[in-house]
Amino acid sequence: MTKKNANEQEIGNSELLPLEVLTPVEMGNADRMTIEGGVPGYRLMLAAGQAVADHALKLGGERILVLAGPGNNGGDGLVAARLLMDAGRPVSVAMLGGPEKLSGDAAQACADFSGKILPFGPDGADVVDVDVDLIVDALFGAGLARGLAGGLGRLADRVNASSARVLAVDLPSGVDGATGNIAGRAIIADLTVTFFRLKPGHLLYPGRANCGQTRLEQIGISADVLAEIDSGISLNTADLWRRDLPRPDHTTHKYSRGHTLVVSGPRLNTGASRLAANAALRIGSGLVTVAAGGEAANIHAAHLTAVMIREMKTPRDLSALLSDARFSAVAIGPAAGLGESTRENVLACLESGAAVVLDADALTIFAEHPDELFEQIGKRDAPVVLTPHSGEYSRLFADPADDRLSALRDAAARSGAIVVLKGANTIVAGPGGEISIAVNAPPWLATAGSGDVLAGMVAGLLAQGMPAFQAASAAVWLHGEAATAFGPGLTADDLPGRIPDVLGKVNCLIENAENLTN
Repeated sequence: MTKKNANEQEIGNSELLPLEVLTPVEMGNADRMTIEGGVPGYRLMLAAGQAVADHALKLGGERILVLAGPGNNGGDGLVAARLLMDAGRPVSVAMLGGPEKLSGDAAQACADFSGKILPFGPDGADVVDVDVDLIVDALFGAGLARGLAGGLGRLADRVNASSARVLAVDLPSGVDGATGNIAGRAIIADLTVTFFRLKPGHLLYPGRANCGQTRLEQIGISADVLAEIDSGISLNTADLWRRDLPRPDHTTHKYSRGHTLVVSGPRLNTGASRLAANAALRIGSGLVTVAAGGEAANIHAAHLTAVMIREMKTPRDLSALLSDARFSAVAIGPAAGLGESTRENVLACLESGAAVVLDADALTIFAEHPDELFEQIGKRDAPVVLTPHSGEYSRLFADPADDRLSALRDAAARSGAIVVLKGANTIVAGPGGEISIAVNAPPWLATAGSGDVLAGMVAGLLAQGMPAFQAASAAVWLHGEAATAFGPGLTADDLPGRIPDVLGKVNCLIENAENLTN
């Protein structure tokens, strides 16, 4: 494993991980409910410490330093320290505040540890010797919602600058487990070992980068506690939406698979709508049509074959097209332009009975009057999906930097739409508070036109009748998988052609899951 490699941000076996993502408060409730149900807290701590020790032994290194904090995270570290000593490893423990600060299960873990403990205070962290092979960060985990400062900040700097590998217990100290934010300094881990369920801080940048590789271990908490704990946050994998994914059979024909309309930009800006249209077709929409003005229509005619073209010169023409109820979804925004006609075209789409995807210029055109857009969304029954990047999001709502999950929930509730915030972690939020977080997008997906492809994929799934939150989540995941399948050097033109392979992979997963339940 490369020391603190920024590219080693792997969520281990993400397709096999539980869907539920818990905040630190919710994880604390899961612990409490388990203990109240008769499982001793120290048994959970012993299991957690065993998992940490097992991973530490796999990382290797003779000289091990355990940085122990004053809470249960420190207790996990002390259990691991004892087990590592039992395995013959030279282990030193430096404890913030010293043993007298411990209570409960952490105090028991300290009593069971026979090695020497170096106590240190926040301002005396410089006494900690980090010249070792492996450092176990058991200072705070998810129990700290702020960055490290002062002497602890300097200790984090020394750990990060050292040649030692770093294993974080639960979360690297200084990373906010609820948001992934770092409001100061934080330890950078090569490997993070966490328990029962992932937290937002493992998935959201910048915290995710500090986690290195993340491994989830089960320590004896029953999934039954989730019946009383529902964060509404899910890891976006195929298990989240596979039951709703359209799967044609021998009775299916093109007219039963939906008809997607994509609204084109003017003649010098037609490529974005073609990307969206081809993506909608590849994702399974039975029919796809591009609506374009005269000169733009001629350009499309020279490029498109399986996608149909309808001429549309005015918003009234678009309304007339969409009066045909056979159009089941419409996407507008990619390179649409920021003139008044785009605003009127968006309103025409929203007045139709089709599901609507609004992207790019279709969002920016309402930056000064977002409530006009939200009011129109609120009048309709068919779903609306907004697909902004961070800049477009901020124009409609506000900067979500402090707490993206709460901000997105508010944005979805305010707009009445599914909101897809694109980025290194693409997050999907629904008006009912449901959230999915994707972790499978490779860095080369950040290329011009990739968002246009995503808009078309969402529209194509909506056209086939897939529920809106599931359609948006599925499109985001499939988008990331298509980019991964292609690899570095990707351009947006490459994405639609990779969709069939990815759909094949998902269908195999679905068939395997069905076979297991039969």
